[in-house]
Amino acid sequence: MEALETFVVESAVPAEAAAYRSIVADVISELMLGGAIGRIKIILRPEDSLFQMAILLRGSQPPVRLADFAGLGYGVMERKEVKISIREEKYLPKLLEKLWARYGRGQVLQPERNTLIVRQDQDPEKEIESLGSMLIADPKESLQSRLIEMAIRSTPEGFRVRYHAMKENSFIFVASEDTLKPEWIQQAHQMLAELQEEQ
Repeated sequence: MEALETFVVESAVPAEAAAYRSIVADVISELMLGGAIGRIKIILRPEDSLFQMAILLRGSQPPVRLADFAGLGYGVMERKEVKISIREEKYLPKLLEKLWARYGRGQVLQPERNTLIVRQDQDPEKEIESLGSMLIADPKESLQSRLIEMAIRSTPEGFRVRYHAMKENSFIFVASEDTLKPEWIQQAHQMLAELQEEQ
């Protein structure tokens, strides 16, 4: 796991804080979030049935478009084909799903491992431009779901009432066995503000 700039776990019982720090570190490692998280602070108050987490993220990755990992050109002009030459295979499954949804499976051919041919009725030049800007993956969506999973897996058993919020470079999470109090959510936002002030 990449070293975090700040990793604080507070609890009234020091041994409990150390145990939770270890649990959270393991979950961060398992979900490969070490590179995304810069600072994290957790407050655990079992006496109030409260778990609060504030995370400051490192710089986020931009969305991935087809032109970012593939070359686009003409196939056989008479058939109005577009040829896609893949440079990074890791996006191929998502690309195929999107192409099948847009054109149908019968119109998307794969003559070679890193080559796709799309048969379509439109002007190939316009279609190349449209395909080049097609959104294939948004790392921010994936990151948010992994952060939520990390927070849920780190939460004490039975804390099923939850709140989370994610902005550009931050994430907060509050959980309890009881109804969440507005001040608990406000405290989590304050924890985040304190992490931001450390810069």
